[in-house]
Amino acid sequence: MQVSFACTDHGLKAPRNGEHSKQNATSPNTTSQARARFRTVALIARSLGSFTHRYHHNLKESTAKLTGMKYRNLGKSGLRVSCLGLGDLEVHEGNFFSCLCQVAEQLMTIAYESGVNLFDTAEVYSGGNFEALFLACLLSLRRSSLVITTKLVCVCGCLKGSLQRMQLEYVDVVFANRPDSNTPMEEIVRAMTHVINQGMSMYWGTSRWSAMEIMEAYSVARQFNLIPPVCEQAEYHFFQRDKVEIQLPELYHKIGVGVVSWSPLACGIITGKYENGVPESSRASMKPYQWLREKIMSEDGRKQHAKLKELAHIAEKLSCSLPQLAIAWCLRNEGVSSVLLGSSNPSQLTENLGAIQVIPKMTAGIASEVDHILGNRPHSKKDYHH
Repeated sequence: MQVSFACTDHGLKAPRNGEHSKQNATSPNTTSQARARFRTVALIARSLGSFTHRYHHNLKESTAKLTGMKYRNLGKSGLRVSCLGLGDLEVHEGNFFSCLCQVAEQLMTIAYESGVNLFDTAEVYSGGNFEALFLACLLSLRRSSLVITTKLVCVCGCLKGSLQRMQLEYVDVVFANRPDSNTPMEEIVRAMTHVINQGMSMYWGTSRWSAMEIMEAYSVARQFNLIPPVCEQAEYHFFQRDKVEIQLPELYHKIGVGVVSWSPLACGIITGKYENGVPESSRASMKPYQWLREKIMSEDGRKQHAKLKELAHIAEKLSCSLPQLAIAWCLRNEGVSSVLLGSSNPSQLTENLGAIQVIPKMTAGIASEVDHILGNRPHSKKDYHH
C-alpha cells in the first residue's frame, strides 16, 4: 500500500516583504509551530514510505501535455522530480544586484513554465549570490509546487543559515558534499538524520561521493537505525561515463540510490563554443577556471572537439542541436532521476529545455552511433539503456 501526504502552504510558506516582522510581533511561536507541524507530517510520511506535494500533480497536468516534461522518482523514494532541473544560474555579469535578480527571475520563470519543479541551490552558486537571487524569485512562486535542494559542507549550522537567508522552513533534499577522510561515516549519517528529524529537510543525498562511500553510509544507517541517502549528485556527460553507468546502477538496483547528474554539457565544451579557442567572454577565460582552459587546449581536448563534430551530424539528423542531443543522451540512463541545467541567459535555457523533445528519438540505434563515435562506453554486465 502506498500512502501520499500533501504538504500545503499553510504555516510553511515563506513570508513576503514586510510580513516577517509582523508575524514575529503577533505570533512569536509561528515559526516553531510550523516546523513542528511539518516535522510531524514528514516523519509519519517517511514511516509509510511516501511523501508528495499537493501541487506537484497540478504542475504536471498543466504543463506536461504542452512541454513534454517527464517526471521521475528521486531514486526509489516517493519524491517526484522533473527530469530536467535548474542548477547554477551562472549569472555573474552586471554591477547591480537588481540586474542579477532580473535575469535570474527570467530563467526561473522559463524553467517553471516548462514544467521544471526541481531547483538546486547552493551557497556558492552565482558567485555567492544564488540564495539571495533565489529568494527574490521564490516570492512569486508557490513553494509547495517546487522541489528545492541544497548542498552543505558543515551540515547543521550551514543549513540553518541557508534556510534563514532564503526564508524557507525546509528544503526537500539536502546534499552532503564528499566527506573528509577524517570524519567518521557514522557522524555524517547521524548529522543528516538529525537534519531530517528536525524538519529542516525531507531527504538527504550525497554529492561527489564514491560508490563505496555511499554503500558505507547505507550500511551505517541500517546498523544504527538511521536514515540512508536516496540519491547522488554526479558529473555525467559524453566524456564522463564510468561512475554513472557502471558504479551507480548497481547501487540503484540494490539500495535504491538514484542519480541527479550535473554538467551535461561538460562545462560548456559540448556547446562547441571552444572549437576555435577560448573566447574572452567565456568561463574558461576567467582566472578561477584556468583548469578548464588547460583542459580545452590539451591534446585530449582537441580529440574531444573532433568527436563533437561527428556527433553534430547525428544531432542534425535528429533535427536538434548538439547540446539538446547531449542532454537527451544523459536522460536515457534509467538510474538518472534528473539532469541539472546551468544557464546564463534565457535563450540558452530555452534551447536546453528543448532536449525533452529529443528523448523519444534516442533509440538504441542512435545510442549505438553515439557510442561508436565516442569510443568510451564502459564495459558492464548489463545494458542500462532504455
